[in-house]
Amino acid sequence: MNYFFTFLLQALLPFSLLLGVYHSKQSSVSAKKIIWLSLFGFIAGIVLRLSLSTGQITNLIGLLTGQITNLLIANAVILALLIIFALCLIFGKGRLPAFWQTVLMLIAGSFWAKDPNITALVSTDVINTDSILHISAVIFAFVFCLCLQGWIYLLLKQAVKTQQKSTALLKGAISLLLVCLLVPLIGELLLILMKLQVLELTKPRLSFVAKSGEITRWLNYICAALLFVVLAIFYGKIHLSRKQQVNATQEPIEKRQKLASLRTSSHLLGWGYLALAITFATQLYWEQIASRPPQLSEAIPVTLDEKQQVHIPIEQVKDGKLHRFVWIADDGKAVRFFVINRQPDKLSLAAVFDACLLCGDQGYVMEGNQVVCVGCGVHMFIPSIGKPGGCNPVPIEDWQQNETEILINRTSLEEGLNLFSTIVEIDVKDPISGTQMKNTKTEHKYNYEGKTYFFESEKNLDLFRDNPEKYLGKGE
Repeated sequence: MNYFFTFLLQALLPFSLLLGVYHSKQSSVSAKKIIWLSLFGFIAGIVLRLSLSTGQITNLIGLLTGQITNLLIANAVILALLIIFALCLIFGKGRLPAFWQTVLMLIAGSFWAKDPNITALVSTDVINTDSILHISAVIFAFVFCLCLQGWIYLLLKQAVKTQQKSTALLKGAISLLLVCLLVPLIGELLLILMKLQVLELTKPRLSFVAKSGEITRWLNYICAALLFVVLAIFYGKIHLSRKQQVNATQEPIEKRQKLASLRTSSHLLGWGYLALAITFATQLYWEQIASRPPQLSEAIPVTLDEKQQVHIPIEQVKDGKLHRFVWIADDGKAVRFFVINRQPDKLSLAAVFDACLLCGDQGYVMEGNQVVCVGCGVHMFIPSIGKPGGCNPVPIEDWQQNETEILINRTSLEEGLNLFSTIVEIDVKDPISGTQMKNTKTEHKYNYEGKTYFFESEKNLDLFRDNPEKYLGKGE
């Protein structure tokens, strides 16, 4: 849910704030009209962008086939419209409000539709909890942005009643968002022109494209910072002035009027603080928590006994939770596996590698009562764990279970060596010279009879390879 809310804010919030500034030049605004125009424009922008993507207009091959593509034209038109809007915002008198409301919302919709993950909203045939939460997040973000547009409109109207200079400062602060929208768009156009070889590919241009694209990632923080500036200006220049006027006024009727203005500014500040907190906290939560993959629980190290077996007490793993273990092979490779009781009312253990053939060794985590693949987010049907196929963890073959323990042979664990890539630094000994080394510090190694040996030099490796039996006694 947080993803869709955060990224819709990123696409829509700057335009909503700009439109609030633009409409403040008018004497009155129809909220109902604004809502319907916003919906129409935003949906039209999404449909337009998705139709372009479906036609493979954005594919690089399409760009290189000759002819100027629709993508280039669309970006150029959007850039031109934003420049015209900027001129209207700075020098105009707020004419054509319906036109600009529709156009800017259309542009916002097209920007949001670039996100490939929005297909998750419509790709499912089943209405489940996730789909309801995602759609709710989109609706809430859309309503939130429209409310902020109305908030900035009312705030500027209040500022006009008090100080023209403060109003200009407020409008100037919000207008900086235009620069943040124009720069990435210019960078995208430059990239397309360089791909088309209309412009020469140079290091400064590529650097500009890369840096300009980063601005989009920071848009929510930029909006939050500008909201903070706006609130600070409004509080310092207008709200405090109204407080002073209330305290200085003695005439009852006039005092009530000034108190009403003070309450209005207090409410506007309160709503502004709330909007600032939501915008900043949402983006921060996404970056620091929600966007990070689930963290694997710590794996308990296990070792082999004299019979080359791992022993795991059943009492330790029968609670229905995911119990992760790790065995370090001779070459330092970490082989993770976990044991889980698949049935809540009886003992039904499964021992599997903490990896699957589809997603690799990213592993599995337990969220609540469900086992989830970190790689693709698929929720496992716990009774099926231990069976091969799909995104199920790879089963460990030939493990045994007695009344008190699970027994896993070395050969069974070695079958999982190719599933994992993590190398743990361990102490090893050169079987020729007896020199102590770290497995990660030498490139000379040789596998003999299922065991990996390390050497301090290529000469020692060749000697061992020619006659391993001669040196095994010395190296053991």
